[in-house]
Amino acid sequence: MRRINLEKLGLNEIRKRFLDFFESKEHYVGNSFPLVPQNDNSLLLINAGMAPMKNYFTGVETPPSLRMVTCQKCIRTGDIDNVGKTSRHATFFEMLGNFSFGDYFKNESLQWGWEFLTEVLEMPEDKLWASVFLDDDEAYDIWVKTIGIPEDRIVRLGKDENFWEIGTGPCGPCSEIHFDRGPEYFCEKEDCKPGDEGDRIIEIWNHVFTQFNKTEEGEYIPLDHPNIDTGMGLERVACVMQDVDSIFDIDTFKVIRDEVSKLSNKKYGDIEKDDISIRIITDHIRAVSFMVGDGVMPGNSGRDYVLRRLLRRAARHGKLLGIKGAFLTNLVDQVIEISGEAYPELINKEDFIKKIISIEEARFQETIDQGMDLLNEYLEDMKKSGLNELDGKVAFKLYDTFGFPLDLTKEILEENKFTVDEVTFKDEMEKQKIRAREARNSNVTVSWDENSDDILDGIEKTEFVGYDLYLSDATVVSLINDIKVDKLLEGETGVIILDKTPFYAESGGQVADLGIIENDDFKFEVTNVTKDSEGRFYHIGKVITGNVSLLSKVTGIVDVNRRIAVSQNHTATHMLHKALKMVLGEHVNQAGSLVTPEALRFDFSHYEKVSNDDIKRIEKIVNDKIVEALEIEVINTDIESAKEFGATALFGEKYGNEVRVVKMEDYSMELCGGTHLENTSEVGVFKITTETAVASGVRRIFAATSLRVFELLNSYVDKMNLITDELKTNENDVINRVKSMKNEIKLLESENESLKSKLAKSSLEEVVSSSRFEINGINTIIASLDGIDGNTLRELGDNLINENKDTFILLASAYDGKVMLLTKTDKSLLSKGIHCGNIIREVAKITGGGGGGRPDMAQAGGKDISKIPDAIKKAKEIISSL
Repeated sequence: MRRINLEKLGLNEIRKRFLDFFESKEHYVGNSFPLVPQNDNSLLLINAGMAPMKNYFTGVETPPSLRMVTCQKCIRTGDIDNVGKTSRHATFFEMLGNFSFGDYFKNESLQWGWEFLTEVLEMPEDKLWASVFLDDDEAYDIWVKTIGIPEDRIVRLGKDENFWEIGTGPCGPCSEIHFDRGPEYFCEKEDCKPGDEGDRIIEIWNHVFTQFNKTEEGEYIPLDHPNIDTGMGLERVACVMQDVDSIFDIDTFKVIRDEVSKLSNKKYGDIEKDDISIRIITDHIRAVSFMVGDGVMPGNSGRDYVLRRLLRRAARHGKLLGIKGAFLTNLVDQVIEISGEAYPELINKEDFIKKIISIEEARFQETIDQGMDLLNEYLEDMKKSGLNELDGKVAFKLYDTFGFPLDLTKEILEENKFTVDEVTFKDEMEKQKIRAREARNSNVTVSWDENSDDILDGIEKTEFVGYDLYLSDATVVSLINDIKVDKLLEGETGVIILDKTPFYAESGGQVADLGIIENDDFKFEVTNVTKDSEGRFYHIGKVITGNVSLLSKVTGIVDVNRRIAVSQNHTATHMLHKALKMVLGEHVNQAGSLVTPEALRFDFSHYEKVSNDDIKRIEKIVNDKIVEALEIEVINTDIESAKEFGATALFGEKYGNEVRVVKMEDYSMELCGGTHLENTSEVGVFKITTETAVASGVRRIFAATSLRVFELLNSYVDKMNLITDELKTNENDVINRVKSMKNEIKLLESENESLKSKLAKSSLEEVVSSSRFEINGINTIIASLDGIDGNTLRELGDNLINENKDTFILLASAYDGKVMLLTKTDKSLLSKGIHCGNIIREVAKITGGGGGGRPDMAQAGGKDISKIPDAIKKAKEIISSL
């Protein structure tokens, strides 16, 4: 029986009605921005509807329309630990929002909000409340006089609830719409209203009126063009419309939830512990599917770490439910079933999403059982010893060796009422540099940026003519030598700003042009060119002869051969990008690039090493297109038209409304501001030189073109000649000669190992005879050897334990400047307190190392061979204390 008489709308239908409604109000319907922020280092992941539109609100970029409406994909990571434990927390969610950039304001925003809820969704008016900021009489009057809400269903709330601001800058009051779910829900007060604690009256739609600019002095200055930013959680509205208590009960969630129950053979609602695991998997598979679809790859830092943490947390809870083997990939089908129509990128990248999830889950499945065994072993030790905190080094080992994110270890410990030493864990991370730290460096173009407002006052945007010209006449409009000057003297370094320039400024991965600026009075060598956000070009260099004067008439001359080489590599970069997609799949996206005269470097998203066969296929595609001599056309158009053409946007580029599209007939079409050739045949020839990994899920290719390939070929020939000379063979027989030498080396190594083993055994008998001790009633062999490697040490330990029952053995060896340690024991001694893993951990510390292992066998390493005697002494002390 439904408690509220509402049309039971599905989540997808609510989304469609919202977008259609605001489209009827002349809003531009924008697609959801990717979850990965574009050109915004302040966020790991998009977490609100307005987050990807900050530049529209600040005026840095021009929006496609002054009115916009979106349904934005969002990820919030602050509540991951609560996901599953409550019925309302989610990692991934969708945020409905309508926005005005200086167009309409409060009156339209609130009226349209009311119209959508009461007429489109047909929510009962008597179930809706409104809240306004304490002093916002304008919003209050709109609710009462224009919309007609009774005054007893409007509340005024303070800054904490109904005013949006972050430090200084744009800010303003909010007005929220709330829904009364009825007296059967808890509320702290009998006369429940918005602002009271409880689940009865819930906020469903927040309207933010950005109408002030807050100064450093705390003054609120009215904006000339106030904005509207609204947000309504789609899943929460679906809860209301479907009259359910939990987001995990709405139609789209239930599809995934039921499949998890089916896979685990667990009925949802029977056992709370199982329900938590089912909810965690249901939420996390949505999040990871969307994240991978938007280019996030599992890794150890930033958003990549968030993905890995969610994926592995879901995998562990699958094990807790009794699901055997990998299962997460199966659930991607349900995510696509419920969300693929609204987000076609899920369908387009289905194979890629499944592949990445499958690889990551398989890696974790390989180690999770061993890791859990180790962690459970330490948990038992902690319980026996009365400790409540896990050693940070153990947590690091779980992370480094078994792939347990720290948060996963913490969660397991919390379930057992333990904590972890996070300080030591972080120290270990730093020492071994496991987690790569993303440098969030701002793009500082010149050293005087802090005072550039004064230096550059009145300097207009530089006209760039370098797409068509290699030289051009110009006027010097500014000279800078740390400060603004009227002259640059012979021998001085500095910056020249021209009114127009043929020099390309470094951007989009392409290096700057070099060359000369001159007239009859001076010659200035250009060694770099940068540009600022206002479009001013800084020609950085040194005065070779004469003096440069302000307002001089000059000629800018680009190094033509260098420019052509750069353009060859830039055009080849576009050709490579397309070939990679053709061979490896549409999931390939640019993740960075560098175009120089000598070579091109291209970073791209891909989950595994590119095979040699695929490298050859990629090279053949590019070289075939070079031979086909495709015409290269540059189209200047607006961003929306470019997207309609199907043009690909490149990583790291900022695009205004007007963009350049570089088109190579029907082969490649990308947005690009760089310099290019007129025909693909001018690339000459293309050769990939290396392919490597640079980060989790990111590969890197270096390649050469034109004359650089000829130089490489000569280099290869020279090296081959040297090799054949050294091997005393000819080019045709080199491979066979190398194979023969490898076999000879392998045979010699085998003979060497055999001799070492025999020598070790013969010397061991002598050493062991003087290393037998009975300590505390326990038979021991504690010996120091020399020059024995780890493998031989293990072999000797096995032989000794077979010949010496009821004995504890510790062997220490100095090998190659390092300490090798091994402990083994007969299992009959475990009841006397012998634990090889614990003993070797303490012994290894003496030598500056670490290690661990099972109760009956463990290995460790150390750094200081001079401490081996002290380590042996420590082992005897531990046995004595048992």
